[in-house]
Amino acid sequence: MDLVIASLAERPDLAPLLRDFDDPWPEFMKWDPVSDIYYSRVSTTFAAWTLVAWDAAEPGRLVAKSHSIPFAMGDDIGRPTLPDDGWDGVILWAWYDELAGRAPTHVSALEVAIRPDLQGSGLASVMLEAKRRNAARHGFHDLVAPVRPNRKHLQPHLPMADYVARVRDDGLPEDPWLRLHARVGGTIVGVCPRAMTISGTLAQWRGWTGLPFDQTGDVEVPFALNPVHVSVEHDHAVYVEPGVWVHHGL
Repeated sequence: MDLVIASLAERPDLAPLLRDFDDPWPEFMKWDPVSDIYYSRVSTTFAAWTLVAWDAAEPGRLVAKSHSIPFAMGDDIGRPTLPDDGWDGVILWAWYDELAGRAPTHVSALEVAIRPDLQGSGLASVMLEAKRRNAARHGFHDLVAPVRPNRKHLQPHLPMADYVARVRDDGLPEDPWLRLHARVGGTIVGVCPRAMTISGTLAQWRGWTGLPFDQTGDVEVPFALNPVHVSVEHDHAVYVEPGVWVHHGL
């Protein structure tokens, strides 16, 4: 593959291809209420932080995409540490920074997505490195990521802190996505226990998952990192997804 990577600031004409991208995420994850603050502006406000990749032989179809967002952090603005609400938190911080006219100090990764038929081909590491280079090119020294470990969904009842503590004999994380971050210099700095919160009626959750959602209690949902909390009496279900903060010095 003759891979080409560019930002939408460099190639705004490619923005329509995002609509046709084969998104690999489960349906319920597309209903985080914070997400539109970012994704509604990927080709405008955040064009420089939206990377797209394609095969030069097939320029009309993306093979991967990457999203990041700049935000401010520091004791002087009451943000001494990364937020417990991870993915949601940095998007909201960036929005508040924009409203306040505050200059960003850090960049947070939000997503790397690989076309499903190309997963496992090494594109994830290429896109992560492109994300790192893009942040450095814009003058930033710190890239953080509220990482979604890609095999945690196989153990939904295991606390994230315990999952992260599992390492191989070579000292690298057992989880492949965390391990990839570690191999390129990322350091795990903590767990964000509520990186993303998604709530809905039972009818919505049935539509998102195809599951009955007919009993109160915890329900295991395919590809969810934690069980979903269900209340039949109150006609709602709430999913609180944890993440892992990883820091990359650039």
